[in-house]
Amino acid sequence: MTDPLLSELLELALEAARRAGALLRDGRPADLGVAATKSSPIDVVTEMDIAAEKLITGFLAEHRPDDGVLGEEGASSEGTSGVRWVIDPLDGTVNYLYGLPTWAVSIAAERRDGETLAGVVEAPMRSETFRAVRGGGAYCNGAALRVRPSPPLDQALVSTGFNYVATVRSHQADVVQRLIPRLRDIRRGGSAAIDLCDVAAGRLDGYYERGLRPWDLAAGDLIAREAGALTGGRPGERPSGELAIAASPAVFEPLQALLEDFGAWHD
Repeated sequence: MTDPLLSELLELALEAARRAGALLRDGRPADLGVAATKSSPIDVVTEMDIAAEKLITGFLAEHRPDDGVLGEEGASSEGTSGVRWVIDPLDGTVNYLYGLPTWAVSIAAERRDGETLAGVVEAPMRSETFRAVRGGGAYCNGAALRVRPSPPLDQALVSTGFNYVATVRSHQADVVQRLIPRLRDIRRGGSAAIDLCDVAAGRLDGYYERGLRPWDLAAGDLIAREAGALTGGRPGERPSGELAIAASPAVFEPLQALLEDFGAWHD
């Protein structure tokens, strides 16, 4: 990696994610409770989400005060540098609340036009740090990542997630019911960032979800692409809240076609 900007952004993201991950792992109160809710009563925020975002934004502001910020827990500024940080301080909050290990810190740096330059997903309970920069490949704990060789779709292991709004969840369950007979099996981990990284690491053949926000996607999408995955949304579109898909190359198109046919992107 020779671009000084990419090197700087990656190093800052790695350090911010490391610090936030340590805070979340070591500072979790035994009596952790819900601090607030968002889209529904089961879409929760904890005091630790808020503390981790404050740590990350404070650290980044010290080193690059002119950058913009978009954080899940409310951090938002335009900046003047042309670089924006997209932050999910705790992806997998419900897992974290219940003491399950599948949660992560996700930090990405992107240009004003939306092109992601660097991404880090820190999964402390798995002792894994995923990272990528544009055009530089993807890595986990220093080892290069590559997607699995694509199996036929009926032998593919695919992960998904569910929205917190009851009507949307019900439709998503209907899609899964139709999809399961066409695949090896379905997994549901509870962290979009980790699912995307598991596609990159060859632990999943594909992943899809409706209702993701930019902070859910930014870092993991880059890591998956740099490991050789194809990513997108509905045919001809980029990943978005409507639909996000990541899969090994020969799994991507047939999975996308089924999801389009099943109307995975609408109620």
